[in-house]
Amino acid sequence: MGGLRCVDGSYLTVTPVACTDSVGMPYEVTLELHRDGTPYGSVGERCGWLLARLARGVDEARQGRGAARQWADPDDRFPDQEPDSELFSFRYRTRSGLVGGGELRCQLRTIPLWQPGRREWRVTRRAYVEAWGATGVGMRAVLTSAELSAFVGGLVKEAAECLEGRDLATNPVKGAGTPESR
Repeated sequence: MGGLRCVDGSYLTVTPVACTDSVGMPYEVTLELHRDGTPYGSVGERCGWLLARLARGVDEARQGRGAARQWADPDDRFPDQEPDSELFSFRYRTRSGLVGGGELRCQLRTIPLWQPGRREWRVTRRAYVEAWGATGVGMRAVLTSAELSAFVGGLVKEAAECLEGRDLATNPVKGAGTPESR
């Protein structure tokens, strides 16, 4: 189970839980949230593939691929180069599609920091992971790209384990959903 220490001192635990089909086969994950060990919400129905894609994107950005190379410090490198962009937003949804009962999101923010010794500004980027429970109380953790990589990578690994090793980035039925498979 992945977890983050939040700026208010609380601890957010995120645990992937398998979604199963009508015959009980796991096919995707939902994320269970806990605040300091207390249930906080359930979000992200079928979000495993997005987490797997984000984990790869953060790792590639940290290596300096693409536009991320403009950031000298690898901790400032993230996959999306738009300022203040959102990397993910997972919400609780009822079967009828209504939203409520929890949210987990990650937004990039560009932050100028004054360096008095050098008498100049240093621009950094950080991922703000925010969670809200069903009661509307929020939590926030501020992460470097290395911390986000470890957090999301851990979630992907746990998700693959609860899905019995299935790769989250691929469909288990070769060609499923394509015209050739019909």
